[in-house]
Amino acid sequence: MSDQIDALDRKILAALQEDASRSLDEIARVVGSSKTPVWSRIRKMKEAGIIGQHTVLLDAEKLGFEACFFVLIRTSEHEADWQKKFLAALKARPEVQEAHRLAGEIDYILKVRVPNARAYDAFYQALISEVKIYNVTALLSMEEIKASPLLPLGPVT
Repeated sequence: MSDQIDALDRKILAALQEDASRSLDEIARVVGSSKTPVWSRIRKMKEAGIIGQHTVLLDAEKLGFEACFFVLIRTSEHEADWQKKFLAALKARPEVQEAHRLAGEIDYILKVRVPNARAYDAFYQALISEVKIYNVTALLSMEEIKASPLLPLGPVT
């Protein structure tokens, strides 16, 4: 569907990424259109899966989640049963904000947000008790320099 996204759709998506809590009237004004076509386009993009779940962004540190770890995982297990168990373990852990399967020497990378190192250790102990992992390396982020959920939609004119 990305080839069917036109300039107005991109403007709508950019406006929604910036602040999805705005009213339909506000979004229509920002993108230079009227309410009905904007609503119709948003509905179609939702149906196509381009627009997903609506959430709010919370300040992790202000809520006590001061430690962000990037966890590098190497495994000697590559069977479907192990993968299924591993993925279920990750999905069950709310501390895991992101999980990616990688190409190269590292098999998976996780972004884990917890209050402190002790909480990370509890997460780690729980994870290795659920699934067999060959090697785990945890990297503590000292400072978040940039984080953005926004996609680079390109020039919106």
